Amino acid sequence: MLRKAQHDNIINQMNKMNQKPTLYLCFTMVAMLLCNNVSAQLPVEPVFQQAYSKGTRSPNGAPGDKYWQNTANYELKIDFNPVTRVLNGTVDMVYFNQSPDTLKEIWFKLYPNLYQKGNKNKAGVKEADQGEGVQISSLLMNNNKAELSQLKVEGTNMHMAIPPLAPGKGLKLSMTYHYILNKGSHMRTGQVDDGAHFIAYFFPRIAVYDDVDGWNKIPYSGAEEFYNDFCNFKVAITVPKDYAVWATGDLLNPSDVFTKEVNKRYQLAQKSDAVIDVIDSAMLIQHKVTNPNVSNTFKFEAKNVVDFAFATSNHYLWKSTSLVVDPQSKRRTRVDAVFNQKHKDYFEVIDFAKKTVYNMSYVFPKWPFPYAHETIFDGLDQMEYPMMVNDNPVDKREDAITLTDHEIFHTMFPFYMGINETKYAWMDEGWATIGEWLISPMIDPSIVDEYGISATGASSGTKDDTPIVSLTTSLKGVGSFTNSYPKPGLGYLFIKDYLGDELFTKALHHYITLWNGKHPMPYDFFYSMNEGAGKNMDWFWKRWFFSEGVMDMAIKSVTKTNTGYEVVIENKSQKPLPVDLTLTFADGSTQKVHHSIGVWESGNSTYMSQIATSKAVTKVVLGSNHVPDKVKSDNTFNVK
Repeated sequence: MLRKAQHDNIINQMNKMNQKPTLYLCFTMVAMLLCNNVSAQLPVEPVFQQAYSKGTRSPNGAPGDKYWQNTANYELKIDFNPVTRVLNGTVDMVYFNQSPDTLKEIWFKLYPNLYQKGNKNKAGVKEADQGEGVQISSLLMNNNKAELSQLKVEGTNMHMAIPPLAPGKGLKLSMTYHYILNKGSHMRTGQVDDGAHFIAYFFPRIAVYDDVDGWNKIPYSGAEEFYNDFCNFKVAITVPKDYAVWATGDLLNPSDVFTKEVNKRYQLAQKSDAVIDVIDSAMLIQHKVTNPNVSNTFKFEAKNVVDFAFATSNHYLWKSTSLVVDPQSKRRTRVDAVFNQKHKDYFEVIDFAKKTVYNMSYVFPKWPFPYAHETIFDGLDQMEYPMMVNDNPVDKREDAITLTDHEIFHTMFPFYMGINETKYAWMDEGWATIGEWLISPMIDPSIVDEYGISATGASSGTKDDTPIVSLTTSLKGVGSFTNSYPKPGLGYLFIKDYLGDELFTKALHHYITLWNGKHPMPYDFFYSMNEGAGKNMDWFWKRWFFSEGVMDMAIKSVTKTNTGYEVVIENKSQKPLPVDLTLTFADGSTQKVHHSIGVWESGNSTYMSQIATSKAVTKVVLGSNHVPDKVKSDNTFNVK
């Protein structure tokens, strides 16, 4: 998820802050201990040490021999009224206990209860938008009627006692329910306008039970994001005539719901490199989008995905195209832009989205796009879902590019990799941030995306500067942004530079291969990257991810030698930062010199860059677009 407004607000707040470093004593002591021996192992939390002992995870970063995760099959029947915003649903769940534990209770997530009156865990929900929340009217357990009083609702969490569910056994649950979709206070889901709605988290779903924490009981506040199991979905969505539906998964009955012409264009887009106007303005005017029934039921199926979302509109255009994402199998991915024609920036979104999918497949992370389609829907947020994106319109072309590629990049993290975003937002937002930095210039070479860099440097060493591995739910102030987005993004970028593209890709693919479709935790990432690269990079992981501190470098001296110049750079922090120098010569020409984070691997605080040149240097400047530096006044050295 990307929030440009949040980023801009943080910058404004920081301009008013006292920028003098104020470090918590405990964090300082931890940082000193971590850096006394740069070759020491990472400080592994007891819960992960227990996972190693139990054999569910391995110190080399791979799933253990006894790794397990639970799953479920969901069958949903949804009837949505766009006028009243009432969503009536029936959900049949078959939950499979693949853990070694006998479960005596089951926990659910009721995310729409964020808007429920009296919910104390809500952020930004106006009183006028608060309602009754999810109302469950019937409950079956293994096809037998169960009392609703068994359901204990606690805000966005719900739990109930169940007969002991032994390892390897399944439990069938059925619920009928309804709630009113929010019209205002749009956070990731809700009404967009009178004829458009983006609908997510719309059904009671079973929470994750994993080998580290057991049940995920962290309530949803509207700030942190999500953690779900990989499940299978069959979903039937009924909407009135003229409303089309786009959703996670494959549409199974296009000819039943669309007119012949729309279906013809839809089928063409599945195999065409050209952009097809599946729904154009003339069709909307003539009401020739859906079949002329009172209502139509769109049927979708999605397998092995962590979530399911859908959107509907009776007045949106639909542009679609496709491309080969896997040259070996010739598998194609369809890319959609579905939008209000009043929003002119969206006419290019189809191009930005297609180029993002292409570059993800062939350049970075150089992994065939894993899903059959990706739909960008013109909504009121900046939020990702499997195969779906809810993106607001923007004024600047550059913002449309960076927003589009950022949200699509989440396809890999957290959807292909089932990361616990609730606790470790950095494990997916950091990847989306580096994806944005790298892919945006591939779409438009004039873009220099510095998203979050200045905030990272300026806030380093302040009270909100905590280790990246801090739990997302504990982050405050500026750190809520920097710890989730730019700081981990920089960590990935610096390791990519350190290893080189080929070895980095090898290491990243090793991690993806091990953990796609599973639930990787922080140490699984660090250790699998080490294993994949064939290098122990704990010296960097520790100093970048497990400590805080000022990010600051300076030019200490520039000395003329017989062969050129020696430039001494001082690293005033424990953070390994790339060294980028721009030399200006007496004749007005310039030269750039780059050193990766490897120059700080031994724990040294100064580094001498030896530059061979026969020309006279007049000035040396330290720094680059993706290297945060708190104090820049000591980054320029005029050579006399």
